[in-house]
Amino acid sequence: MRAIVTVIGKDRVGIIHQVTGILAEHRVNVLDISQTIMQEYFTMIMLVDTALCEISFSELSELLLHTGQEMNLSIRIQREDSFEAMHRI
Repeated sequence: MRAIVTVIGKDRVGIIHQVTGILAEHRVNVLDISQTIMQEYFTMIMLVDTALCEISFSELSELLLHTGQEMNLSIRIQREDSFEAMHRI
């Protein structure tokens, strides 16, 4: 299953490393990534494939949420179909 990961917060060294490290640790493949700095804020959106993930989607979501709280970032994951439904005009 494909999903969208979003990361937003104050920029600092290591954000991409930490987030992609968690994904790799659980066999989540990054298919596409876009990141930018808006003044002092870091923003990133990734399209990922969770087909080989070794934990449930809800566990992965909680792990990313908790990691975000520890890093003072907003890290969210949504199933691609849910993301698309929310952003249809």
